[in-house]
Amino acid sequence: MVTILILDLGSSSVRALLYDHDPASSALRPIDGAVAARNVQFDTEPPGAATFDAETLCAAVEMCIDEILTHPAARDLHAVGMDTFVGNVLGVDADGNVITPVYLYADTRSADDVESLSARYDGHAVHARTGCRHATAYHPGRFAWLARTQPDTVARAAAWLDFGTYLYRRWFGRAEMPCSYSVAAWTGLLNRADATWDAEWLSALNWDAALLPTLAEYDTAPIGLADAYRARWTALADIPFMLAVGDGASANIGAGGDTPTHVVLTIGTTAALRVVTDNLIAEVPESLWNYRVARAEHLIGGATSEGGRVLAWLTELLGFPHNRESQATLQAAMMERPRAGHGLTFLPLLAGERSPGYRADATGTIHGLRLSTDAIDIAQAGMEGIALRLRLILNALDGIAAPDAPIHAGGGVLASPIVAQIVADALDRPLHIVAEREITARGTAILIARALHPAATFTPPAISGVVMPDPAGADAMRAALEQQIDLYGRLYNLTP
Repeated sequence: MVTILILDLGSSSVRALLYDHDPASSALRPIDGAVAARNVQFDTEPPGAATFDAETLCAAVEMCIDEILTHPAARDLHAVGMDTFVGNVLGVDADGNVITPVYLYADTRSADDVESLSARYDGHAVHARTGCRHATAYHPGRFAWLARTQPDTVARAAAWLDFGTYLYRRWFGRAEMPCSYSVAAWTGLLNRADATWDAEWLSALNWDAALLPTLAEYDTAPIGLADAYRARWTALADIPFMLAVGDGASANIGAGGDTPTHVVLTIGTTAALRVVTDNLIAEVPESLWNYRVARAEHLIGGATSEGGRVLAWLTELLGFPHNRESQATLQAAMMERPRAGHGLTFLPLLAGERSPGYRADATGTIHGLRLSTDAIDIAQAGMEGIALRLRLILNALDGIAAPDAPIHAGGGVLASPIVAQIVADALDRPLHIVAEREITARGTAILIARALHPAATFTPPAISGVVMPDPAGADAMRAALEQQIDLYGRLYNLTP
């Protein structure tokens, strides 16, 4: 039996989990009670900001490791793996000291710089090279913003790193540590064709490639912690730490979406639809991105900024706090109402827009309010609006995913029966609800076990149930989608 430590770093919590894998069978299981977690919260001030204090975040991760190593199963560990929130970056000086916050994908302060870059550089060419659109979620706009607003900091920086690479440099005491192709793909700076830092972007930004980490496969495995951490974590002192992978890539693998025969939907704080393929597709649809699981494994899909975070904001605002009784009342009321019967069109872009339109200036909009509109109408319209944005992404995946590929769905929001039904109606496809709650950690454990034992196979995740679309609901959502597309086009003079 092989025991693996997984570090699962999200933007709302960080966790350490233990998994057992039997190389002689397909068994991979989380070890009972072997979870350590700390909640984290990124800063949103000043307006547009989304940052972590690096030292605070490091402390949270390290406390999770301290705690998990007290579990009896941690006495004989074989490897460490990590998945991490991606599209993040921080600067360090020549001594390895952090000189910036950790900037997240959700930080929109580079919007003016993104607009400027969009005017100067062909967005279609950029998308074709990197698989990423001009957007505030990516590094080109952020680096341009940093150079414009913080030139002294940029001048001091000896390296710009993702948080996972920074942790490894810290723990191993090394000035150099590679970044995986998976994490690099989320920066908007990875060239799709040759999997190197994109020379055209670096030249345009006047950014030296030497400031970025080298690139390697995720199964590259440094060994040998620095003295302070060897003393602190003796069980980890001489075992391999495999490079961090993007959390979205892990979620797909964990939910059974490791080939184009399965599409994976996740709805947590945000939402995404993705498919894994080993084909370098000639042209990525404009509303989608091309990230990586590994150098030869492409992750194609789209992600929205709206999801559970917007739903929580909306229902709290409308007087339905997140307790069981209140949410049950809201869900029961919506179950009794027809899909899209409220006459509202809701663009749920409260946190800006990523897929499908990538409008830096997009905001939330409700159209069709009347004196007869009530709070349940608005809550339902908001949930439907989020689901309809996902339908646009699914439409764009046509031809990349296998025809009628099953949709494996996971994420805490889909535990709500009404949300699952709304999404099934909007997509007009059955949702196969994955029973495994920890699909991201499970996916990372599979990747690490696969690296340790390349011939190993893994049992597909259990499906707790299938939510079928309601024909009348699907028809109503199809009409609602046309109304949403029309409203979006009128507001932004652009049809997604």
